[in-house]
Amino acid sequence: MSQITLKALIIDDEPLAHTVILEYVKDVSFIEIVGQCNLATEAITVLQNQAVDLLFLDINMPKIKGLDFLRTLKNPPLAIITSAYQEYALESFELDVCDYLLKPFRFDRFLKAVNKAQEMYQLRQVNSVGNDTKQEFGTTETQLFIKADKRLINIDLTEIYYFESYGNYVKVWLKDQFHLTPRTLTSFVEQVSENDFYRIHKSFLINRKYIDYVEGNFLLMKNGKQLPIGKNHRSDFKQFLQ
Repeated sequence: MSQITLKALIIDDEPLAHTVILEYVKDVSFIEIVGQCNLATEAITVLQNQAVDLLFLDINMPKIKGLDFLRTLKNPPLAIITSAYQEYALESFELDVCDYLLKPFRFDRFLKAVNKAQEMYQLRQVNSVGNDTKQEFGTTETQLFIKADKRLINIDLTEIYYFESYGNYVKVWLKDQFHLTPRTLTSFVEQVSENDFYRIHKSFLINRKYIDYVEGNFLLMKNGKQLPIGKNHRSDFKQFLQ
């Protein structure tokens, strides 16, 4: 896959953070800084008038915090969190950010994060080809292409038992094996929700045809895996089953 350039926006109220990122980006050929904001509120105008693929986003800022700002965006760009506070990491990954850089971070750690962002962007492009080009590529509503082991693998949706979030990756579980792909669980939810799949937990998206039974706040899949049903998903999940 040919290299693409990610258009990035820095959102941080610390001038030093801008300086560090700008310096690091000089040595990354596929990142182009297209804007700099000191506050998240300033970024609204930029996003309305400028194509942005990636945010370098601080968390603790005046008026609105970075994660709260991210939640307001209907179709947010990819995001790399840059923060001096580690306690927001879990909350950040629940929003499907690419990575979480703890200030001060070195260039090698920065490079790892932007490489993840580039890979996730490329995968989004591959999987968004779908609707308009399914006939051209011979795909159907039951086929799914994922990147795993440096290959694009074609999987029949009807053979997938469930998807499991795994950090910056997703495990695509078949009966007794899985493929690990650098995507977000949310991207799969958007892609397969019209089929027999349902998100039962922040970390699990299951295929209803492979449910053995549901008991309390757990369910057992037909491959013997027991999965939790998240508190915020229980009521809707029961309606989905009915």
